[in-house]
Amino acid sequence: MEESVVDAASLPRWQELAPSRPSVERYSAPRHESSPFPCRPDINQVVAVWYGRLCQLNTSCVVVSSDERDSGASPVCRHLMERAGPEMAAELRRSRTRLPTGEARLTKGYNLPARFVIHTSTPRYNRRYRTAAESTLHACYREVLQLVNERRLASVALPCLHSARREFPPDAGAHIALRTVRRYLERFACADTLVVLVPDVMDAGIYEVLMPLYFPRSPEEQQYARFQLPEDVGDEFGAPVIPDRAIRIIDNPQHSYQGLQHSGEHRGELPARLAADLRDFSQMEDDVDRQRLLGTGPAGSASNFAISQQLCKRERYERLLRRARTEDLSEISGIGCLYQTGKDRFGRPVICFIGKWFRALEIDLDKALLYLIYLLEPLVANDYTIIYFHTLTESENHPAMSWIRQVYDVLEYKYKKNLKAFYIVHPTIWTKLMTWWFTTFMAPGIKQKVHNITGVEYLYSMMDPDQLEIPAFITEYDMTINGIRYFRPQA
Repeated sequence: MEESVVDAASLPRWQELAPSRPSVERYSAPRHESSPFPCRPDINQVVAVWYGRLCQLNTSCVVVSSDERDSGASPVCRHLMERAGPEMAAELRRSRTRLPTGEARLTKGYNLPARFVIHTSTPRYNRRYRTAAESTLHACYREVLQLVNERRLASVALPCLHSARREFPPDAGAHIALRTVRRYLERFACADTLVVLVPDVMDAGIYEVLMPLYFPRSPEEQQYARFQLPEDVGDEFGAPVIPDRAIRIIDNPQHSYQGLQHSGEHRGELPARLAADLRDFSQMEDDVDRQRLLGTGPAGSASNFAISQQLCKRERYERLLRRARTEDLSEISGIGCLYQTGKDRFGRPVICFIGKWFRALEIDLDKALLYLIYLLEPLVANDYTIIYFHTLTESENHPAMSWIRQVYDVLEYKYKKNLKAFYIVHPTIWTKLMTWWFTTFMAPGIKQKVHNITGVEYLYSMMDPDQLEIPAFITEYDMTINGIRYFRPQA
């Protein structure tokens, strides 16, 4: 089916959209004395957000993430190259050079509505080399924008260059993208260049939350950004700041050593201090996210306190597991809000949670926790996936954040480690804000595994429709907002 073409110039500008009305809790403290990104209507007027396909946009250029061989590794890249025609592939072959990670090159658009296509090779994320991956992703955005500036292009469609396929945390990638674009627009006179941000379905919710922080449209949004922006907002170009790698220069190194002597630290004590620091460093866990999940500090297994804490947590979980296997939980199981529904395309069990059926204000939450452990314990020894349907969920279905944290703290490390994806279907602004807050401040280890999706059809890329059993009201609601796209038997 031929896709309709959308003129980028017809899209509403960010400044023209109604600003949000954020509220700041009085007991919270701002992270910044003033907003690092003040309200700039002139900048907001050259920014637009488009929730659709890149191939539909009529712009001066579109941007696509690829690998060093420009082989169309991502689905978006493959689709775009198919629409462009064989001429684009031939042009890339004629270059005969790899595209180094972090750099960008420009080709013609051929059969696309866009005149040009900018290809950029994006990094693969690795937790041990997080700073390198983030710096390289920033370089991708910066190289793209520099090409746009050099060519004096009137508009550019800029998608999310990070992707879950390359294991990049969605929120970290969105922060880098938005602050790089903002700094670019501040630095250059871009009144004639329209930047169209094109988040995919997985990143749409994150962009909705973060856009007012980097591009505030009112004093209220600017004030709110002081509380919600991370402490690291990048340098003057939006690049990640790495204080540990900063080089400190002193006038005379001998003065520094003499200062240590004068303060009572003689030659014999200085090596001992350095040796102690090195011992502490050598005992640190390799996986920082695992430290956070387990609650251990730099001393790792050498800390008796950390060991006792883990033993207590293990004993508590074992007690709850024994109760879950012996107590009558029919009251909770009869609700039907939590159950296994087949397996995904990788053979991993899929757990469904129906938010509308979870009556948080009426049921016994202690028994709900026991039933959760009873159901998941046999499944979490290996990889598994969770789908949470927020469809038509009301406020009385929302459990208290304290209970959610209790559940997260009680569950063993294998629950977090073997969870491969957590999909939130039909999210609302409440779920997006709560999810972002929870995975940022309480559960950073699973942050990159959480995805907001707007329709049931997006689940079919990871599991066969016949394996997904969901209530009829969910598919009926999905059809009313997304149209009839797939037909399958109702649960």
